[in-house]
Amino acid sequence: MRRLAIFLCGLVLLAFAAARPATADDQLSVIGGASGSFYEVLDHVALRGGFFKAEHLDVNKQYGGSAATATQLVASGKADILSASIEPIIQGYERGVRLQVFFSRDPRYDYVLGVLDDSPIKTLADFKGVELGETNVGATAEISANDMLRGAGLQPSDYSFVPIGIGAQGLTAIVTKKVRAVTFPSVEFGLDEIIGHVKFRIFRDPLLDSVPNVGYMASPAIIASKAEVLSRYTRALVKAALFIHYNPKVSARYFLEGSGQQVTPEALDTATREIELLQGDLPAADPSSKRIGFVDMKGVALYCRFMNDAHLTKQLVPATEIATDRFTSFANGFDHKAVVAQARQAR
Repeated sequence: MRRLAIFLCGLVLLAFAAARPATADDQLSVIGGASGSFYEVLDHVALRGGFFKAEHLDVNKQYGGSAATATQLVASGKADILSASIEPIIQGYERGVRLQVFFSRDPRYDYVLGVLDDSPIKTLADFKGVELGETNVGATAEISANDMLRGAGLQPSDYSFVPIGIGAQGLTAIVTKKVRAVTFPSVEFGLDEIIGHVKFRIFRDPLLDSVPNVGYMASPAIIASKAEVLSRYTRALVKAALFIHYNPKVSARYFLEGSGQQVTPEALDTATREIELLQGDLPAADPSSKRIGFVDMKGVALYCRFMNDAHLTKQLVPATEIATDRFTSFANGFDHKAVVAQARQAR
């Protein structure tokens, strides 16, 4: 009788186990800089396209208001992953900030100089005496602006920076010619061209242009303890990147919905054109690559050296301390053609 009871109990336990999912969804918390930022399109598409679910992930996206604030929140353990530019973790290293970028959001350097296409400014030397608009005082974009202008023989006293804000405020300052030039993230120029119906002449830093300086970061402790979970997270991001490349319109809708914006025909058209225009600044700029999201360790080392030489850090930060490329192979290890087909069929 006792054996029968044990047998029946075992059957109940087996039935309960069979009813549970084979793999429970693992939770991850991600903090970005600002809600509604185009940079967050990857997470929104990964969520609404079902890529997080396919990887058994439950991702909670939050926003810190700025890269510096978001960096501190993740560094202090308030979230697992930071989605931002890497300068705060390089400059924060000497203050004890320990985060490593493990996935690149943009295959090239994010900050550029720009002038309206009809501007008399044709070369970097022409920036002498110019007020450069920037998002806020001391914006990170000053790093590459100073480097480019120094390379043209200009001194910091030869030009100045003026905070003009971002979005509509920044665009107004540009089109009314309150400033004659701007140093912004490259994606902002794309949006301004679409919204403001203007064209820009862009200047890129020849030294830093190939250095990817925005991405996803986590503490070494999280990378060690959640390596398998982060591997699936990066694979979902690669799938989302391919989906975005091959279906900008549906991706634009996912982005608007995920960022809490109203999906109107006008908003959808704007977001779609932005994605199409900024393909070169998205992870799947080369959709045939099997290294989407690749963290260029040599590029990071170059950037650390550059920031130290420019006296932006007091010590040379080792690239291996603030970056890792351990997930690239796994992240791209799936049938890319199947995701491309899914993107092309989505409506």
